[in-house]
Amino acid sequence: MPESDDSLTSRRPIEAVLLDFHGTLAQVEDAVRWVMLAAQSAGRELQRPRATVLADRLTTAGRAGGPRPHRVPAHLAEVWADRDLSVDAHRASYTGLAATVDEELAGHLYDRLLLADGWELYADTVPTLRALRAAGVPVAVVSNIGFDLRALAADLGFADLVDEFVLSYEVGRTKPDPAIFWRACAALRVDPERALMVGDTPADAGAAAAGCSVLVLPESEPGKVHGLGGILRLL
Repeated sequence: MPESDDSLTSRRPIEAVLLDFHGTLAQVEDAVRWVMLAAQSAGRELQRPRATVLADRLTTAGRAGGPRPHRVPAHLAEVWADRDLSVDAHRASYTGLAATVDEELAGHLYDRLLLADGWELYADTVPTLRALRAAGVPVAVVSNIGFDLRALAADLGFADLVDEFVLSYEVGRTKPDPAIFWRACAALRVDPERALMVGDTPADAGAAAAGCSVLVLPESEPGKVHGLGGILRLL
């Protein structure tokens, strides 16, 4: 009996791995910690009960690295649409959303996004990247993002395990547009049919339209094992 298309596809050799950042390699810090430390940088001391209330309201309003906002105010609609295509729009979007809850803290909350202290890698992120490097498998981080991840990745300790960073604001395309995945494959000098995209959202699964294999891993709690070892079993 002839093999199905699915069977043939599953046997394609994987020669390169594309990885999402947020939700795949790392998670943002706990929301209450985020608010309390941002308040400290603004010269304010918040008790945990107050910080918890603010964290809930800010998360609902829209936190970078968190769930999508419940509602985007009309005055932010334009920058929100461009948030992953421009450094200025990214900052304006998320500071603007935070300002609807606490204007004084808005900039300080955003600044934590740019610090390694504001993120936590999954427990299996670095071991998996090291194993890929030892196996000679090139890796690209492919992210919808409005700031440069390279310095952050260096501070988090994995930049030297990544061959290319393909960032939406630099290439002018966002996932699930196939073009961003083609760009990543070209940077790694691999045919899309021989690349595996690993992410946590339907946007990451858009790599299938570019010809890549796809592994979707739902978000895990910060610092926990995320199942990235599954990549190694697919090679």
